[in-house]
Amino acid sequence: MITACVWALMLLWACSVVPYNESKDPDPRQDQIDPKDNHQDARHRAVRQCQRCCDPEEEIPQQYSSQPYPPYKIVPMINITVLKGEKGETGERGAYGKSGKAGQVGPPGPTGIKGIKGSMGVPGEACKSYFAAFSVARKKGLHSNDYYQTLVFDTVLVNLYSHFNMFTGKFFCYVPGIYYFSLNVHTWNQKETYLHVMHNEREVVILYTQPSDRSIMQSQSLMLELETDDQVWVRLFKGERENAIFSDEFDIYITFNGHLIKPKNEL
Repeated sequence: MITACVWALMLLWACSVVPYNESKDPDPRQDQIDPKDNHQDARHRAVRQCQRCCDPEEEIPQQYSSQPYPPYKIVPMINITVLKGEKGETGERGAYGKSGKAGQVGPPGPTGIKGIKGSMGVPGEACKSYFAAFSVARKKGLHSNDYYQTLVFDTVLVNLYSHFNMFTGKFFCYVPGIYYFSLNVHTWNQKETYLHVMHNEREVVILYTQPSDRSIMQSQSLMLELETDDQVWVRLFKGERENAIFSDEFDIYITFNGHLIKPKNEL
């Protein structure tokens, strides 16, 4: 009897004990649950909350629908390399386009480093002159004889490179080209003045004055194209009348001048 009472008391005490709350005892597997599942459970719990009868019926937002993500669509993939055709032939080259406008000139660049001194060049031709000039005079008068007489000069005013020979009275051409010559004389009273400017043995121009009671100054000028070793000189003409030119020991009345205008290598 006593034993039965003890078991009855123990049974009552066991029934009065608070049942075990599983939520307080964390499940060791809870850490392994996917966060997405927890998020979906939370949305399902929110949907299952109670609503009042007077509240209007609300549609479940799309974000809380049973399908959280849109369904996948299968898009066919086309391999372009299979559809690519063969490489065609190269086309003809097109015409050139118009030239663009010229740009502005840029600023000058920095000065470069001084270069190395070059080697010595080939020696040039020795003593080659590219000019000629002369001016000679005569202080003595001259009368013609029965033959042609060369006019010889006795005074040198200019004789560059000695191209004029004072002994023969002739200019020798060492630099071919175009030359200018002039002859000035003084006539003699009552006598004829008759001279020629000669190119080699050819009479080129004449200086002539008829006999007169007065003596006057006469001049003649010309240009000649000369070659190397050509000669230019003055000759008194032999005529029927007495031919003469006047001068004295004090003043110069007779002059013969010439100079190179342009050498042949520059023509």
